[in-house]
Amino acid sequence: MKVRVISALVAFLIFIPLIWLGSYPFAIAMGILSILAYKEIIDLGDEYLKVPSCVKLLGLLSILYLVLGNYGHYSLDLSIGYARLFLPLILLLLPTVFYKKDKYPTKDAFSLLGIVYLIGFLFNVLIAIRNVKLAILIYLLGLTILTDTFAYVVGMLIGKHKMSKLSPKKSWEGFVGGLIGGVATGLIIYTNLVGPFSFRLLIITILISIAGQVGDLFYSKIKRENNIKDFSNIMPGHGGILDRVDSLSFVVFTYIVIYWLF
Repeated sequence: MKVRVISALVAFLIFIPLIWLGSYPFAIAMGILSILAYKEIIDLGDEYLKVPSCVKLLGLLSILYLVLGNYGHYSLDLSIGYARLFLPLILLLLPTVFYKKDKYPTKDAFSLLGIVYLIGFLFNVLIAIRNVKLAILIYLLGLTILTDTFAYVVGMLIGKHKMSKLSPKKSWEGFVGGLIGGVATGLIIYTNLVGPFSFRLLIITILISIAGQVGDLFYSKIKRENNIKDFSNIMPGHGGILDRVDSLSFVVFTYIVIYWLF
């Protein structure tokens, strides 16, 4: 527990100033995190993803292009243009034609493309949200962290009904506790930093909180399929980058979808 607390404190001391500064320092930090997240997936090995070394490099370049390629022109209305979507598609699918099927199968090419889009979109949108409105980013980060925290505490104290085999420690009691605690504190953050309370805001916050907990299960499924506890040990006691952005990725994507639709 001591290692976990110290690790979290160090992470906060590093990222709070970067979030506050925004601009290039924050963008560079997101670029570095995207590289580390990509490495965690690649390190799962050929049993998870069979990709030649040069294609792995193309995947890395594609992620950086998605994350940083439109810096200075971020918008929540369309943070990534069509050209940026198509380039990774060409770079990662076209090489399958030149490799034998056991060296770079099309199914792995599509898997790699999905990974590139997942990581690239996440960190690109985080930069976009920070550039557009710092308060929204604080709201989303706070909602994610507090939902996870309440779910963990409530589950540890009174959790009896297991939620999923994907994550044996998670319970329905924890899910409800995380939802109630996360939504309540998320609303407090929003109404103090962004704007007034509304029924629409309540529904959106509930949906985002649920999405975060589902995102946690999604990444747990990846880990269970690969028989690993954490994606890496870059943050002692917490795991890797993907272990820390599991809920956040679904939170951010849900927010953007709601933003676009409504």
